[in-house]
Amino acid sequence: MHKHHDALKDAELKPLWHDPAIMPEPLPALAKDESCELLIVGGGFTGLWAAMQAKERKPDADIILIEKTFVGDGASGRNGGFLSTSVAHGETNTEAQFPGEADKLEELGIQNMKEFLETLERYNIDAEYEQVGEMDVALDPESAQRLHAEYLECKEAGEDVVWFDEEAVRKQVNSPTFFGGLWHRDGQDGVIHPGRLCWGLKDVLVNQLGVRIFENTEMLDVQPVGSDGMKATCAGGVISSKKVLLATNAYTSKISRIRNSVVPVWDYQIATQPLTAEQLDKINWGKPESRHALADYNNMFHYFRLTKDNRITWGGGGAVRYYFNRGIDAHLMDAPARHEQLAAEFFEMFPQLEGEIKFTHRWGGIIATSTRFCMVPGVMYDGRLAWSVGYTGHGVGASRFGARIGIELLGYQPSDVINMQFVTKRALPWFPEPFRWLGVRFTQNALIKADQNGGKRGLWLKFLDMLGLGFTC
Repeated sequence: MHKHHDALKDAELKPLWHDPAIMPEPLPALAKDESCELLIVGGGFTGLWAAMQAKERKPDADIILIEKTFVGDGASGRNGGFLSTSVAHGETNTEAQFPGEADKLEELGIQNMKEFLETLERYNIDAEYEQVGEMDVALDPESAQRLHAEYLECKEAGEDVVWFDEEAVRKQVNSPTFFGGLWHRDGQDGVIHPGRLCWGLKDVLVNQLGVRIFENTEMLDVQPVGSDGMKATCAGGVISSKKVLLATNAYTSKISRIRNSVVPVWDYQIATQPLTAEQLDKINWGKPESRHALADYNNMFHYFRLTKDNRITWGGGGAVRYYFNRGIDAHLMDAPARHEQLAAEFFEMFPQLEGEIKFTHRWGGIIATSTRFCMVPGVMYDGRLAWSVGYTGHGVGASRFGARIGIELLGYQPSDVINMQFVTKRALPWFPEPFRWLGVRFTQNALIKADQNGGKRGLWLKFLDMLGLGFTC
């Protein structure tokens, strides 16, 4: 048996964050008809932050939040916990999608993160936040040259960045595959425990702010009523409200505009047992000055970080998958081939740990990917129903901003933000099947080929770049 198989064989099929020792009991499901001012559908980051911000803006607002399973399920409880100030998936994508708004969106992202962290402090929510910045590592000499050029551009722009050459980067985190590293150490970027964030927000909403939350409650349909109302038919009852915010992200929406703007892409992760001090020393990782949140500098990139108890979570890369016809069935989380691929790639990066550590958890989850590679907000029914979906893997911080846009579109202290093209510009819809599946797979293969070619993009990716669609997949 290969060593990576042995290391993975006893891993539990469950997100690392879903630790029963810290998960709260689900709240009761909806059991009768209810009414409220604002109904929020979805108990992930967007829904929870929307309830929080709506209450902050209008403390007497009567709010109900419903969740099909439990708060913190879905993408919000299955991600890597990387916290970024970017709200539009990075500078390159921002400039391509929203010309002229890059500076404003950067400013809004910084403001959003400041308020995010202030909320955690104000309500004493321990999400295990670590301010470690973000660091890209190059896996070949060609990528190192491109990454160094990016460093020079950042330095010239006045950003607080640090360049590590091959020798220096391996002193930070020791892998024989590293040829250079670019560390963005300014700002508030870092890592958190996503489950603790969800459940901390849930506790504050219910026990301090008076939001009613019903878990294990599926919305079956939502329709306008008259000129100023909405009606949501749910398993267990009907909820009448003035406003509705849909925060269901990758899950199939009842609204065609939402359904056509995003596709569900599966991302898979594995997590190690807690590393000992000796094991951390072997890879030079874990010292207070080098607890970096890392991603390799590829199109199909891996992302990896340390948890508070010194586990390594490892995800992404070539294990990302789109399944034909929007496959979202829960059984797709159990993907032995994807998890084995991740384990093998982990030991390629850290061969010092092969035979020494085991993986304790393996899991998968769906990301809502839009054609503009960042959130897609929208509103209809004369401002009675709004949404913010499609974070494309960068939603841990951006979801709070998406929630802000959603409640502003519903009339909760709207600002000039909702007039920006970031909000008003519609995302291109995804092609229907089978063209969608063929296009995604073809593009993924082209991205993998570019990674193998020192980053050189072929004709297909150059064509997508012209359309503003070649950023990632």
